[in-house]
Amino acid sequence: MTLRADLFAGILPFVRTAEEKSFSRAATDLGVTTAAVSKAVKKLEDDLGVKLLDRSSRLVTLTKAGAVFLERCRQAVLNVQGAREAMHAATKEPQGEIAVTLPFILAPFVVPSLGRLSAQYSRLSFRFNMSDRLARLADESYDVAIRMGELEDSSLVARLLRKTRWVTVASPSYVARHAAPKNPSDVAEHNCLRFVGPNGKPRDWVFREGARSVNLRCKGNLLIDHGNYLLGAAEAGMGLCQVLDFMVEAPLREGKLVELLGGFSASGPQIHALTTTGRASSANVRAFMRFLVEAFRG
Repeated sequence: MTLRADLFAGILPFVRTAEEKSFSRAATDLGVTTAAVSKAVKKLEDDLGVKLLDRSSRLVTLTKAGAVFLERCRQAVLNVQGAREAMHAATKEPQGEIAVTLPFILAPFVVPSLGRLSAQYSRLSFRFNMSDRLARLADESYDVAIRMGELEDSSLVARLLRKTRWVTVASPSYVARHAAPKNPSDVAEHNCLRFVGPNGKPRDWVFREGARSVNLRCKGNLLIDHGNYLLGAAEAGMGLCQVLDFMVEAPLREGKLVELLGGFSASGPQIHALTTTGRASSANVRAFMRFLVEAFRG
C-alpha cells in the first residue's frame, strides 16, 4: 500500500473545527489563524470531493458525510496521539491538564484526596465535570470517566475501582419509635425516603432473597434527587432509606444510622474508571488511574 505524503493534511483543522463548531475556536486551539483553518478544511473537501461542513455566519455543522469522516479521523488522531505518548510514557512526568467526568455521588472519593496526587506531580492540573449525564469520552475531550453500572462501550479501557452493595438504613431514633423490619416485605409498613434517578423516576429498592434479587416499590413522603440530603433526612429520623454502602460508612461508624435487613443486602453497581485506547498509555492517565485505585480502596 502506497501512503500519500499529505495523508493527514487538513485532518486536524477539520477535527477541531467539527468539535468546536467554530473555525475561530479551532484556530485558537491549533495556534494558527482562522483563515488558515478555513483554507485547510476547504482544500480537504476539494481533495475528497465531498462537503464535510455546512457553514453559516454563526454556526458550523457537520454534513452526513462529515459526521462519518469525523468518526474515523478522530479515532486515527487519538491512535497517533496515543502512540506518541506511549513512547514517552516511561520517562515523561505527568504534566498539564487532565479532564475528568464523574457523578456527583462519587466526588467525595476523589476530590478530597487530590492534594496527595498534586503534591506528587506538581505540574499536573485538573478539570472536573460533576454530572450524572454520561459523557462520550472521545466526543467531549475527557481523559477519564468514572462511571457506575453496566459498561456499554466495549471499545473503552476499563479499570474496576470498587464493587458495591445496597444497604437499608434508618436513624436510631426512628428504630426506637418503630419496629425494625425483619423481612423486605415489612418495609411497606414504614415511611420510605426515596431517591429520584436521572430519568425522573423514584428508584425501586432491591433486596437479595436467596440467589435472586427482588425489586420492591415502596411508599413514603419524601422524593429527592440528591443522595446527601436523602441521608440527612434519614439521620433526622424521618424514615428508612436505601443507598449504596460507601455512602453510609461514616454515619454507620458514628452511630448516626443503623443498618437494617443486612441479611437481604443485594449487590449494587460496580464502579469503573474508563479511558480511550488512545489515552490509556499517556503519563497523565496512567498516574490518575493509579490514584483512583488507591482512593477507592480507602
